[in-house]
Order: sequence, then C-alpha cells, then structure tokens
Amino acid sequence: MDLEKDFGNRVFNDGVMRRRLPGETYRALRRTINEGRHLDPQVAHVVANAMKDWAIEQGATHYTHWFQPMTGVTAEKHDSFLSPLPGGRIIMDFSGKELVRGEPDASSFPSGGLRATFEARGYTAWDPSSYAFIKGRTLCIPTAFCSWGGHALDQKTPLLRSIQAISHEAKRILRLFGMNDVKRVMPTCGPEQEYFLIDREYYDSRKDLKYCGRTLFGARPPKGQELDDHYFGSLKPRVAEFMKDVDEELWSLGVMAKTEHNEVAPCQHELASVYESVNVAVDHNQLTMEVLRKAAARHGFACLLHEKPFMGVNGSGKHNNWSLQTDTGVNLLEPGDTPVENALFLLMLAAVIAAVDRHGDLLRASVAGAGNEHRLGASEAPPATVSMYLGDELTGILDALVNHNAYTPMSSSEMDVGVRILPAIPRDTSDRNRTSPFAFTGNKFEFRMPGASMNVAACNTVINTAVADELRMFADRLEKVEDLRSAVQGLIIETVSEHKRIIFNGNNYSDEWKAEARRRGLKDLRTLPECASCLLEDENVALFERMKVYTREELRSRYEILMEHYSKVKAIEANTMLDMTGKQYQPAILRYSQTIAGEALKKQALLPDVDASYEKDLLRDLDRHLKDIELKKRLLQELTDHVPGDGVASAVYFSTKVNSVMEELRALVDECEGLVDETVWPVPSYGRMLTQREGGERAERDTDGE
Repeated sequence: MDLEKDFGNRVFNDGVMRRRLPGETYRALRRTINEGRHLDPQVAHVVANAMKDWAIEQGATHYTHWFQPMTGVTAEKHDSFLSPLPGGRIIMDFSGKELVRGEPDASSFPSGGLRATFEARGYTAWDPSSYAFIKGRTLCIPTAFCSWGGHALDQKTPLLRSIQAISHEAKRILRLFGMNDVKRVMPTCGPEQEYFLIDREYYDSRKDLKYCGRTLFGARPPKGQELDDHYFGSLKPRVAEFMKDVDEELWSLGVMAKTEHNEVAPCQHELASVYESVNVAVDHNQLTMEVLRKAAARHGFACLLHEKPFMGVNGSGKHNNWSLQTDTGVNLLEPGDTPVENALFLLMLAAVIAAVDRHGDLLRASVAGAGNEHRLGASEAPPATVSMYLGDELTGILDALVNHNAYTPMSSSEMDVGVRILPAIPRDTSDRNRTSPFAFTGNKFEFRMPGASMNVAACNTVINTAVADELRMFADRLEKVEDLRSAVQGLIIETVSEHKRIIFNGNNYSDEWKAEARRRGLKDLRTLPECASCLLEDENVALFERMKVYTREELRSRYEILMEHYSKVKAIEANTMLDMTGKQYQPAILRYSQTIAGEALKKQALLPDVDASYEKDLLRDLDRHLKDIELKKRLLQELTDHVPGDGVASAVYFSTKVNSVMEELRALVDECEGLVDETVWPVPSYGRMLTQREGGERAERDTDGE
C-alpha cells in the first residue's frame, strides 16, 4: 500500500468533493458542514450525482444509508443504482432525494415504547459532516435515524444535538474573550480500542463464546498475566499480519489508525486512532470494530470485543479521549506554558469539573451494560465510582486560587537515569493515573469507563451536554458583568470550591478511597439497573430537555431499551449455562467418573491388596460435585422459568436473583475442571485459548493439541 497515495481512497472526502463538484456547490456544502446550515436540495442533487459517479468508478453497484440504531451495532439496507429504461435498458441513477433521506422499515429496531410494532416507518437522514465511504461493492452514507414522529431512534442524532449545544454555549464564552472569529467549537475524540484474539477453532467449539461473547465457565490457568510479559511484547507473526491487514483496510477507509500493541492480558491487544471530531470518531470506531472482526476471521482468529471475555485476567475497555477545539485550531483544554495565567483554560476546566461532579451518575449510566459490570473495578479498569484526576500541578493551581494563595509553579526538570549516553528526559509536572475514571492527560480528558464493545456516542453525548450546560450558566453570568477579569476569577474559585469533591489524584482501587468516596457523597453504581434509573430523574431530564438533546420520551425509551437489552443478555447467558452444563459438562464428568470406577475395579481385580483410596476419593469428589451442580442447575432453571415478562422488572430480577446463582454454578463446574482429565473436558481450557501459536500456524492445523 502506498500510504500517502492510497489513504482514504475509498472515501468521498474533501479532496474528492473539491475535484468533482462545481465550485459553488462545493462551497455551499462546506458551509453546511462547517456552520451547520440547512442543505439546499439542488446542492444535494449535484452532490448525489457526483458521489454516484465516483462510487461506480470504485466498483460500487449499491448504496446504503449506514446508521446506528439502539442495537449496539450498525445497520444498513442496500439498494442498487439501477433504474429501468424503456426497451429493457437500465441507467445508473442516484438522486438528491435518495441521498438525503431513506425510508427503512423501522418496526424491528428497539424503540423503548416510542412507537408500536405496527408503526413501521422510520427515516434515515444524511449526515454530511461524516464522509461517505465504500465497503465492498456498496456506497455507505452515514445517516441519522428517527421515527415517523421525529423521535431519535439512534445514537447519532442525540450526539449531533449535543455537539450543536456545546458549540453554541462555548462560542458565547469565547466572544467574551474576544475570539469573535470562531464560528464553531467541536468536541474531539480519540477512542482506544482494546480486544482479544483467539484461534477460531477454539471460539467455534465453545457455545458461551459464540452466543455470549464471553466464557461463562473456565478455570484459571497456571499462568495468566502475572509476569506482565505480554504487555508491549513483540508481536507474534500471525498477530502482526492481522494488524497489517487491519491497518491497510482502515487507512483506505480514512480511519487514522495510529498505535497498536499487545495489552496486559494474554491474547489482548489495543488499537488507537488519531483524534478527530467526535461525530467522525464515533463513526470510525464503529467501522474499526467491524474491520477487526472480519480481518480476524481471515487470519484464523476470532476477535472478542466483550468487556470481560475471560475471568481472572484484564477485561477490555475503550478509553475515550475528549477535548474541545475551535475551527480556528485552538484546543480549549490546552493549559499552555503557564496554566495559572490562562484564564480561559481554567474556566473551561472548571466547567468540566462541575459537569462531571453534577452529572457523574449520567456518565456512569452512559457506559452501563451487562459486560461492563464484570470489568469495572477489576484490574486495570477504573471503579464504578466516578471521580476526576487532575495531577499535582493543576490541583495545586486550583487549591491556590480557592485558598487565595500565591501559586509557586512546579519547576521543569530532567531525569538522570545514570547512563551518560542516553539523552536527557524531561520530567512531566504530573504522573498519569491509570485507576481514575476521568483523568486529565495534558490537553484532554481520558474517560476510561466505556467498555470495548460499546458505541462511545452515548458517553460523548453526556459529556457534551453536561459541559454545555455549565458553559451556559457561566455565559449567563459573565455576559452581565463589567469587570470580566475579576468575575472570571471569582467564578472559577466558586465552581472549584463547590465541586472539588470529585477531584481525587490517588489510588482509586484502595479501600480508603472507597470509604472517602462514600463520605464525599459520590455514588457507587455497580449494576445496570442501578445506573439506568438516573435517566428518569427530574434533574437529568431537565438537563437534556434544556439543551435540546433528548426529550423526556426519548430518555424513557433509552431507559427501557437498556433494561430490556440487559435482561435479554442475561437470559441468553443463563440459558447457555444450562445448555452447556446439561449437555457437555455433566456428561463429561459422569463419563470420567465411570472411567475412574472401571479402572479401580480392574486394578483391584488384578491385585486385591492394592490400595484404591485415590480413585475412591476422586470418585467421591466428582459425585459430590455432580450432585451440587445438578441442584444449582435446577435452581437456575427454575429462576429462568419465572422471569417477569416486563423488560424493566426482568432486568432487576436477573440482577438481584439470577446473577449470583450463575456465579455459583460456574464455580462448581470450574472446580470440576481441575479434577477431570483435560483430554476428557468438553471445551478448550483457558490455558489453551490464551496461548497463541507462533508463526502462521493455525489451530485447525494443530491436530496434536498444544
């Protein structure tokens, strides 16, 4: 791949539009994208024709409105460019109307009660701020998705509303500072995507991985991640080839895939992209997950994006790096060389502090899911309690302001590592905190709570909306003052004093912090049902309605969708556990018991005086486990037979009654795994799955096991 030449060659990007569109059409479209203006229908028609011609030249025969319903994945309905002509002839046609709006059948997408099943119509609307691209033979047009009544049925529409809100309020602040040339303020995002790769054969032989995306059973192997030898380790050839394939496909789609490496857990890896506008970043991350899955299959792998596919080793997150940038290129969260003197930065920082403190429950709800319950609070993942890390320097500046003390800047220094040949290494004024849910990392905030499989549109919608509301209150106050300098300083001091409880720079895993967080009144929301209920609280509804991001009805629908999805995931997991236990584990344990009993009888028949206590003790252990497993399986079956029909009630039911029984059943089966001959055990073990093969060798070629 000639990277400089071929990057974005499957994208109808700005360069392509500049070359293919008439000058006035191009300028009109750029005004729509840059300033949020309505799109002229005639402009849309010209763009559609140029887009169709370009796509056909690239080998496309179909187009689709590519959207993000509330299913957690993307959706698409393909239509060909063919239109009939008299005499059995055809023409390749694509109109402005077809570009701007589509009408898919929306009846089977989650709506949370926004419409009845028989009310099938939905609309997809072109999002010109995210470039169209070609996937296979299809032109994919990023779109929003709404119901016949105008309610948002997707992740993109609320995100676009929140971008509009924060841009409007941030510009009010910037005008006070004389930055009148700014036409738009754009939240930026750079998601870091973690994932696991395992041999496809192992994936196909485990029902829990195929149906649930995670292992429901599995004893810990003798070696996991204890030695930290996988982290940043050299890439194995198969993995390196896979990553090369992923990079080239993403680059051709215009995705700025930048950093890739081995993560801490065996078979775990990470891919990070360059920061870009949050709307495009969300679209690109959805594409990235799709490319990872498809490329993995081509290389004999399965890509696992579940938040906790293996118990006992790290789970996978998606660190969401968020900042604010003007269309003139100014990062509003850049402290500069002297942050204590940067009033605009400190004001923006104060707005984020207040937003996270005031709406930490919404941030937690935005990353709530069945998978993330297993990950948050575990090794290398932040806890479920939301807090902020600012580092020593920023915390010192804010403390000095609040206490009306002079701040003594931290002097820059260089580290002496004791080796003359090495260059001097500048020391940062603050360390990094990997346990903090919301950490300042130089000129951005890293929100570390999202799970690997999640669409980060939800959490960015919350961050944008919450910060926009704080900026709105700031602007309302500052626009009325005469002495802006003193008013800004007073506002920063007041805001930090009121919301400093959210700032914590220490170890978020410690028991001391858990107690301190409770004392500060910070919420510890561990399960999805606990988190989701905050969407219905009057204060939060008022926030979203005030900023025109969600209506009350849309929030209610999100709540019901979250709860229903959680209950469905848990039902699938419970039924899979029952199926695997009854059809695989119990028969295997029974067969092994019969083998041991037969061997003991043969042994004593041949040598009556030989001690068979080992076999007898093992048989007793296996028999006891079989009985306990059967009792727990029956209890789980009884519980699943009586799940409430209502999605909200069933989510609470699974969370409070079923989850603990599933954990107990797993523990019993996992204990048996340590007693049974591994050649008899019906599924691949953790040790086998988490040991990647070298070179190009694949699991299906390894007929002799490990």
